[in-house]
Amino acid sequence: MTNEEEDKFVFVINHDSDIPKYQQLVNGITNAIAENILQKGELLPSVNSICKNNQLSRDTVFKAYSILKEQKVIESVPNKGYYVSGETRKVLLVLDTFKAYKEVLYHSFVNNLADNVITDVQFHHYNIDVFKTIINNSVGKYYKYVVMNFDHEEIIPTLSSISNDKLLLIDWNVHSKKENNYIFQDFGKAFYDSLTQAADLFRKYKNIQFVYPEYTNHPKETIQYFEKFCADYDFDYKIITDSKEFIIEKNIAYISVSDRILGHFLEQCKEKDFEPGTDVGFLSYNETPMKKFIYKGISVVSTDFAALGTKAAVFITHDEIVQCYVPTNLILRESL
Repeated sequence: MTNEEEDKFVFVINHDSDIPKYQQLVNGITNAIAENILQKGELLPSVNSICKNNQLSRDTVFKAYSILKEQKVIESVPNKGYYVSGETRKVLLVLDTFKAYKEVLYHSFVNNLADNVITDVQFHHYNIDVFKTIINNSVGKYYKYVVMNFDHEEIIPTLSSISNDKLLLIDWNVHSKKENNYIFQDFGKAFYDSLTQAADLFRKYKNIQFVYPEYTNHPKETIQYFEKFCADYDFDYKIITDSKEFIIEKNIAYISVSDRILGHFLEQCKEKDFEPGTDVGFLSYNETPMKKFIYKGISVVSTDFAALGTKAAVFITHDEIVQCYVPTNLILRESL
């Protein structure tokens, strides 16, 4: 390959960036492959030419190429150089926070992708400035985008920079458009239906208290459907929005969307010698791998996060419209 051909792909290194230079090289190659600028079998620039043209050390370039070799993105041929070994594609997965059930979603997602797909994961923590920075800095760098959005008026204009056929919204149907690809869970009627399945168990208690702490970002429509359930089935109820007011009482059933509240519940049960499922009840939101083992088992109402991840992976591997809801189910254990 001539020098002219070798220089067809040119690295652009930002020496003032917080991103390490070797990572900039890795990103540059994977992005170029995803965008078909580099194709399988093409020769990459030599280590010497990259060092010379970008004022980089050989160690930096070798580190980048070594990472790409480990990822099977490139391969080396003695005395010839480095070649693109496959059509690697990068996808961006944007989640709200990292919790146990998000880990289930993540592993289900990546485990159902082809070997040539690399996933970058970032978290917005319900901060619109962080969200905008993630999206704005990623535009044009990924094959597809899977985004867990949240309730903020700037979500739509921020996501408008991504082509609709490359964008998948997951989890919460908020600020979405009818043409969007999506995989959502139902925080309203599906939650109501799950409560109706547990109605006989709730009858064991004097009333039901829904703990919706001040620090949660869980959709408020869940509270509305909880109130509807209590009205339809004639349950006395209370909604607690201040976590400091969460003091458990005997013969009360509790529902909470926060695992932090679940921890407080179990601590107070131990202090007061209450038996979950007998003296007090608890229904938790969102299944995690450990809840079946915690204190004889914690009852949960939850969507299937593994199914959500699997369906999201289908969007990556197939160029077709995806619009569906993942079912929400009640899992009864000893705590209720």
